[in-house]
Amino acid sequence: MVMAMRMATALMARSARGRMTHAAPLGASWRMASRFQQPAVAHFSTKYTKQHEYIHVNGNEGTIGITDFAQNQLGDVVYVDLPSVGDRFAKGDVFGAVESVKAASDIYTPASGEVIAVNEDLAENPNLVNEEAMTAGWFIKISLDDVSDLDDLMDDPAYKEHCENEEH
Repeated sequence: MVMAMRMATALMARSARGRMTHAAPLGASWRMASRFQQPAVAHFSTKYTKQHEYIHVNGNEGTIGITDFAQNQLGDVVYVDLPSVGDRFAKGDVFGAVESVKAASDIYTPASGEVIAVNEDLAENPNLVNEEAMTAGWFIKISLDDVSDLDDLMDDPAYKEHCENEEH
């Protein structure tokens, strides 16, 4: 929508030589610009595993980390062992580990794919997992092999219920 408005403004305001031109009525320009608008294909959602990993899904890319619930259970994170870019994992594979003052825990991939990015900030500051588990404390980004891998994962309400049941 914003892109279409910018295109309409650009079409109305300047000729090919960059000189101001007479603008067509806004409705006409809007209709013309909206013809060029691409359909939205990116899909953003967050899914959760029973082992407390999350995956933020944006189109064909997934960002994986552990949830706030998991980091609270672990305590102060002191080390995170992560894979390398280019490594491939199947759904359910161990791809790394988190060490805290209380315990060490394996981290599992919620979906199959190839690692396309690793959060290098965690090497210097593993405490980011405690401070911002769901944002800056992410572990890896993967290119998803098959988005249907996510079908059996929990959404926000189901994960909240899962955590409440686990606390009792």
